[in-house]
Amino acid sequence: MPETYDAAVVGAGVVGALIARDLSRYGLRVAMVERLHDVAQGTTKANSAIVHAGFDAKAGSWKAKMNVRGNEMMPALCDTLHVPFDQCGSLVVGFTPGDLPTLEHLLERGEENGVPGLRLLSREELLAMEPNVNPEAVGALYAPTGGIVCPYELCIAAAECAVREGVELYRDFDVQSIEQVDEGFVISSDAGVIKTRIVVNAAGVHADDLARLIGDESFSIYARRGEYMLLDSAQAGVVSRTVFQCPSEMGKGVLVTPTVHGNVLLGPTAQDIEDKQELSTTEPGLKAIQDAVARSVPGYRVRDVITSFTGLRAHSDRDDFILEPSAVNPRFIHAAGVESPGLTAAPAIAEYIAELVLDALGYTPNLKSDWDPGRPEPVRMNELNSEQRREKIKENPAYGRIICRCETVSEGEIVDAIHAPAGARDVDGVKRRTRAGMGRCQGGFCGTKVLEILSRELGLPPDAVTKFGGGSKILIEKTK
Repeated sequence: MPETYDAAVVGAGVVGALIARDLSRYGLRVAMVERLHDVAQGTTKANSAIVHAGFDAKAGSWKAKMNVRGNEMMPALCDTLHVPFDQCGSLVVGFTPGDLPTLEHLLERGEENGVPGLRLLSREELLAMEPNVNPEAVGALYAPTGGIVCPYELCIAAAECAVREGVELYRDFDVQSIEQVDEGFVISSDAGVIKTRIVVNAAGVHADDLARLIGDESFSIYARRGEYMLLDSAQAGVVSRTVFQCPSEMGKGVLVTPTVHGNVLLGPTAQDIEDKQELSTTEPGLKAIQDAVARSVPGYRVRDVITSFTGLRAHSDRDDFILEPSAVNPRFIHAAGVESPGLTAAPAIAEYIAELVLDALGYTPNLKSDWDPGRPEPVRMNELNSEQRREKIKENPAYGRIICRCETVSEGEIVDAIHAPAGARDVDGVKRRTRAGMGRCQGGFCGTKVLEILSRELGLPPDAVTKFGGGSKILIEKTK
């Protein structure tokens, strides 16, 4: 007999994980199903990592409402989940007199959306804030409530909280069919079958595909490819705030932004593509990023690029978030079309979707008296002083064995990440949880050690350890 749940959240990106966490506060049986090998493995792992202020979305849209509410929620949420967050502010820079009306329009829209503290800057005020911005700039819109966060760390932390509070995580659960039955739904995949009273569709770029399994063709999702380049921490300080160019119909344009870990992120491009699995970078795309960034911050050094990557945004034909029960079956609830500012909006979306789930169930379950909204703070050896490090090593000598020298990540931290709720099962999973392999050498020195630790801790032969699940084997066979 299949396991039976009150609600099944399909998709374990940042939106799905936060929805599952919100539902875990009630006395419900909740499942979170993910088609890939780990949480945060889709759009969540590859985006701009920006907490948007909320000045660009059309007033009254879901994007506007959820952005502003999510921005308000983000500082306390990150504090509770022990996720790095920096409300560093953001700037939209104009480079010609023709850009000034756009900046004024964004100011007016932001004020209509309820964004606090917005103001227009002169060229001199802009350069005083960000000396490395192109001196040909004519002015900027400043949003002090803009910020940066690590999207996959937020997702992982939410998933850990959810699983710790009783949510069951199904990995490698690629939904093939959904049968509507009197009690709800039967969800089938090659990995197994579950039953649920409610389905939450948080399937990202595949949300329309999931909806069609119940005959709902009310929207379409298009994969919008965005390519990025990441600079080494040697470039930290080239900007201290997120620097946008004036937006276009395709999005907010190429940005230059610090990250919470001291790198600098450049991108993204914007290209609609048909293949929802296409994650390759392209020579024209990376060249377009370099050309655009040279206009914003001409002093950056391209030789300090340590990696490039591609993410896919779930752009809907409604050009807005789709947050509603399906017209085909009100127990099938959409959290779809969540593109930028989706990361910022995710806490607010989770709050709202949880309310829709309770409405669909027809009752409000009792809140857990002992619900814990957070998670234990992970050990991060590179953030500790010498005395704190000595104390940790006394507790567990594995914290004294440094595996990743670039990011100062210890064996103890990697073991913790593997054995955490919703823990790492592959090399990229360790990378996202601990930053082992995210430094300048990109895992060139520590990768084999990470593989050995995964093999030992998971009881797998070394050639069964993968980079990101599926067929991404690192070792093929023994040669000796």
